[in-house]
Amino acid sequence: MGNWYRGSTIVTALAAATVGAVVGVTMVGTVGQAQGEQTRPAQTPDGRPNFNGVWQANNEAHWDLEAHEARPGMVMQAGVYSYEYAKVPAAPVVALGAAAGVPGSMGVVQGDGRIPYRPEALLIKEENSENWIDRDPELKCYLPGIPRAMYMPYPFQIVQGTDKIHMTFGFSNAARVIHLNEVTGPPDYTYMGHSVGRWEGQTLVVEVTEFNGKNWFDRAGNFQGEALRLTERFTPMTPDAIWYEVTITDPDTYTEPWTIAMPLYRRLDENATVLDYPCIEFAEEFMYGHLRREQLVERWEGETMIVEITRKVPPGDLLHEWYRR
Repeated sequence: MGNWYRGSTIVTALAAATVGAVVGVTMVGTVGQAQGEQTRPAQTPDGRPNFNGVWQANNEAHWDLEAHEARPGMVMQAGVYSYEYAKVPAAPVVALGAAAGVPGSMGVVQGDGRIPYRPEALLIKEENSENWIDRDPELKCYLPGIPRAMYMPYPFQIVQGTDKIHMTFGFSNAARVIHLNEVTGPPDYTYMGHSVGRWEGQTLVVEVTEFNGKNWFDRAGNFQGEALRLTERFTPMTPDAIWYEVTITDPDTYTEPWTIAMPLYRRLDENATVLDYPCIEFAEEFMYGHLRREQLVERWEGETMIVEITRKVPPGDLLHEWYRR
């Protein structure tokens, strides 16, 4: 009797668990449908893909568009040995430990995976990489430009209309408007460029021009010139994923056009939104601290190290050049 009772209990428990699992799956499916299909149609009333919502890339392109191995930091210096692999984090980042490391990546550059720089432009790229702290516009909170704004590690929001598509980015309060109708171009070159789009079937194609040539593509020093022209393609993969592809043309900087591609994912958080990232205020000490009459940030002391900072003002026109890069 005791064995029968225990066996009966086990069978009953398994049956209950099975029913519970089925009910649970059903409920999850219902909730997913309620949050997705019922509240967010896959298409707009005019039959276009519904890109309305908050989106974000999930890759390492903002570190370096090209394939790269992981390394201890963006700023490195020679270690005990002279080999490249033996370099160690430099003083500006060594106190951050593993948090300052650069994750490896397979890259997003299509074809052979390399950016086809002209020889003179490749030298500039290498100098940019060696002088990342002084040259990267991101550190100064300048507008990120396109396409960099699309794959920075921050969400962005798309608001889609019939003749305009607006994108809002948290970083640097950046924004762009994609014009689907005829408009007059901007009066001057810009960081974010001038975007004019059209629909080719279910793909949004955007031509972006009028850049000022001051943007980078990533933290590795990959840069662009004033002759830059982009052709972006936004193609729905699912209602919650977009295949984003950009062909980059700049004959003054590259030997031929080249393309990057990646998925963009819809943020499915219940309260997904774009929160302000006030990097202008965050960068004030970095940007202007060396101009103070009395230095404010001089020393930091932890349990295992002391970091002392001496600010300097570049002489003459070099000061203005530092801000203008």
